[in-house]
Amino acid sequence: MNDATPPPNIATPSRTAVLDSAHVGDIHGALGSIRAGEGHPRRPLKRRLLTLMAIMGPGLIVMVGDNDAGGVATYAQAGQDYGYSLLWVLLLLVPVLIVNQEMVVRLGAVTGVGHARLINERFGRFWGWFSVGDLFVLNFLTIITEFIGVSLALSYFGVSKYVSVPSAAVLLIVITASGSFRRWERAMFAFIALSLLLVPLTLLSDPHWAEAGYHVVVPGIQGGVSSDAVLLIIAIVGTTVAPWQLFFQQSNIIDKRITPRFIRYERADTVIGSVVVVVGAAALIMVADYAVRGTSLVGRFTDALGIATALSTHDHLVGALFAVVLFDASIIGAAAVTLATSYAFGDMFTLRHSLHRGFRDAKGFYASYAGLVVLAAAIVLIPNAPLGLITTAVQALAGLLLPSASVFLLLLCNDPQVLGPWVNPRWLNIVASVIITALLMLSGTLVATTLFPGINTTQVATWLSIAMIVGLVGAGLGLRILRGRTGAPVSTVSRGERSTWRMPPLALLKPVVWSPGLKLGMSLLRGYLVVAALLLAVKAVQVGGG
Repeated sequence: MNDATPPPNIATPSRTAVLDSAHVGDIHGALGSIRAGEGHPRRPLKRRLLTLMAIMGPGLIVMVGDNDAGGVATYAQAGQDYGYSLLWVLLLLVPVLIVNQEMVVRLGAVTGVGHARLINERFGRFWGWFSVGDLFVLNFLTIITEFIGVSLALSYFGVSKYVSVPSAAVLLIVITASGSFRRWERAMFAFIALSLLLVPLTLLSDPHWAEAGYHVVVPGIQGGVSSDAVLLIIAIVGTTVAPWQLFFQQSNIIDKRITPRFIRYERADTVIGSVVVVVGAAALIMVADYAVRGTSLVGRFTDALGIATALSTHDHLVGALFAVVLFDASIIGAAAVTLATSYAFGDMFTLRHSLHRGFRDAKGFYASYAGLVVLAAAIVLIPNAPLGLITTAVQALAGLLLPSASVFLLLLCNDPQVLGPWVNPRWLNIVASVIITALLMLSGTLVATTLFPGINTTQVATWLSIAMIVGLVGAGLGLRILRGRTGAPVSTVSRGERSTWRMPPLALLKPVVWSPGLKLGMSLLRGYLVVAALLLAVKAVQVGGG
């Protein structure tokens, strides 16, 4: 391990897999602190609330960060083109977010090892580098879209992108390279507080609450089912459930030094964040509907700046509020996505990768962060850069990679060597498998329609659904065999022992033995990813060539 003498109040782990000694010690969150040697949280409600406040952060930040520039644009398009009619999609995403990120919570708190490193160690270097390589490409493109959001938001106030984008880049680097996890988290909480401007923005947008309530619980599509509507629904799913979230929250939990005895509090943090992100998305749909209501702009979405301009025709204040919300979302998204990438970089190259360390003590970690920010900002400033193409590519690539990321998440959460007594219960495996199956169907539909625009989206989705149901049965059998062959290091543990159980050092774990069926399934997944990625690249070149 590339490590130095631990900072004060940090105990070096002995029999755990923690890679950076800065990941062990007192918890110093934006809203409170917990000493490493402090006993179990006491029963009184006040004490539990104080503990929750100290723990809160990774779940809330990852969820609010998901309503980034791309998210704002996607939800705005849903509102402008389909009114309130797609609000029901958001309700369905709440359990998807909670299930996916709850598994990440356990992985982070129990293992002390980042998502990228776990994939690399448990499934081999090929899958490790395959997953991280995909993540780097997707995240970098996503960071570019965040700076596009910054330029659009501040252009509403007449600020040139040659001023706004470099200024935002400097702000992001300064916030992150402070050498204090608490200062970074407080900065994120300040931006999250700014996002609450969505509340007055929604109230000023003449919301039709009864209509909104109806469309939340009654599925439907304004104007009927069409290929464009299906693609937009897939885009909503892709922008709300993104691969970077898995990597970010797991590493951020580790960096905050959250251990198994605080898992229930981090679960609460994640649930709160899930509700916040979905409510925020619904608000953006309602605001966009108000912006174009009764005008010829209905069904003619261009970009998020177009929504701000349309709102200004009602009231300049409302347009300004939307522009500020877009800017704020872009900054939070850029901070979270870039940090997720730097965490993964530190995991794969065994570098010090903690916000508790200063720049001199973690040069590679902070250099990767600054390099990503500067390069992404520079691309946005290039005259005539294909920014629209990049935005489209991000959406398609996110839809392509999300199912594979979720598959690895499910496999890791069924590995007794990794999670011991914290492995998934059977009911959770069923729910997660259904979710992954649905994501694969949506991913395949998105890739097919991106490559072949004239194809019937509804028919593609139907046939893929049938194929995925067959695959779901096979996946269930594979998980049972995987858990049986890996073998649990802990047979029966008490509740107290469970709260202190940590994954042993990676070198001491038994290797994963895949069944023939699971090998076949992973090979098919690998082939799908390679072929689809190549076809998407060809399509991008064709579009770029006019």
